Amino acid sequence: MDIVPWLAAAALPTIDESQAVSPHPPKQRLLNVLDQVEARVEKLRKDAARIEEEKDNLLATLDAIRDSEWMLELDECIERDEMKHSIERVLSRCMTVETIVHTNRDPQQEECLHKVNQFIDSLVIGLKSDPVAARTQCYSYMNACAFQSTASDSGVPADRFFESAILGCTLDDQKKVKKRLQGLLDYFARMNIIET
Repeated sequence: MDIVPWLAAAALPTIDESQAVSPHPPKQRLLNVLDQVEARVEKLRKDAARIEEEKDNLLATLDAIRDSEWMLELDECIERDEMKHSIERVLSRCMTVETIVHTNRDPQQEECLHKVNQFIDSLVIGLKSDPVAARTQCYSYMNACAFQSTASDSGVPADRFFESAILGCTLDDQKKVKKRLQGLLDYFARMNIIET
């Protein structure tokens, strides 16, 4: 008899007690099943993180459309209002999708992530007043993340305070922060910021 019949429907390993004769002891059989389930859990987490990232990309695209020159090029105010309404409709629909992948953190990792977010929030706030300085700061943060890979060729030294904070974060958080910074750098590239 299957103890977990719903696993069979999902093509996952099942625990079948009818197999009385087996070359492996019960503990080993259970560990084998748990290993397979754990691998599926990790795949589920990666899939959910991918969906979360895709949603963020879609929201960023909608923001870019809303602030694009195309909107200003529309002939009439009525066309603009119609387009804004369409954007809001798609935005509302996108917001109906929710995925949450919880990352376990100890208090020190929570504090480090809080510091990293404060650094990035300050960078985003400074973007409006001085985009050139914000871009340079973003490069210094990205270079601080380069402890896992080769440093970028931006010529901007890594921010040591940011590096200290990011090193205290979980690996999942480090990857997310790096993607967030890359997204900001891509945004700067689209803005065509020229140093004077």
